[in-house]
Amino acid sequence: MDISRVSALCRLAPASAIALALGGVALPTAAQEVLWGEAVAVGNGQARVAITEAAPGVPASVAVVMTADALEGLPGEELGQEGREYVLPMPADGTHTGYDHVGLNWHPIGHIPDGIYTVAHFDVHFYLIDETERQAISFLGPDREQRLAPPDPALVPEGYVIPPDTAVERMGLHGLDPESHEFQGQPFTRTFLYGYESGRLIFLEPMITLDYLQTRQDLTLPVKTPAAYGSPGYFPSSYRVGFEPEAGEYWIELRDLRPFEGAAPRPLQGAT
Repeated sequence: MDISRVSALCRLAPASAIALALGGVALPTAAQEVLWGEAVAVGNGQARVAITEAAPGVPASVAVVMTADALEGLPGEELGQEGREYVLPMPADGTHTGYDHVGLNWHPIGHIPDGIYTVAHFDVHFYLIDETERQAISFLGPDREQRLAPPDPALVPEGYVIPPDTAVERMGLHGLDPESHEFQGQPFTRTFLYGYESGRLIFLEPMITLDYLQTRQDLTLPVKTPAAYGSPGYFPSSYRVGFEPEAGEYWIELRDLRPFEGAAPRPLQGAT
């Protein structure tokens, strides 16, 4: 039996009871399914996408799972601030989540803003658009102003800001939370961003430092959510960064997923 799958299923059972007690969407129990995407080589190990189902066809969480040795043998400072991207496909037989693929970006020296994110870290982009469309994103052409167009405020969590100098080729604009710890004089460890282009919400992005991952802490934090998402899918109200010692895996996970039909939430199938 695949011990990583058993570990992945069992780890969520206590949170399920908590979610139900709080009136939220139930998280999966040990009887529920984990669907795996194709593994991609990262460092000396590999990374892949995992969808944990709350019920057949109903995702409870979407995660990037990295083997412990994926943090070893990574490219170094020669990459500069551009870093290295690893494109992770969704499970081929997976349930619909609204996410098309994941861009796992390794930044050995970090990136702007200097003094905030200039430490070794991973950016984990859960994209809502396909890779062909994403690769065509550019802020250097004649349609620059259109691509920089601000989104409807309903697509932006309360308190988030979208600085124009966060526009990145083949990626988008980045929505930041000025109240997050890294902007309050504390060292950056992990944070949660949203991404935009041409007024659309196109990705959700946990960011985690290498040092934080290597502490092997296990922490689930709330996510500030917008009023709408602009496209149908399952969107998180929390995210987890953790390590599962039995399987030797790091999990970066969107959790407590709620289904949205673009603008408004709808009841989860089978939820009570």
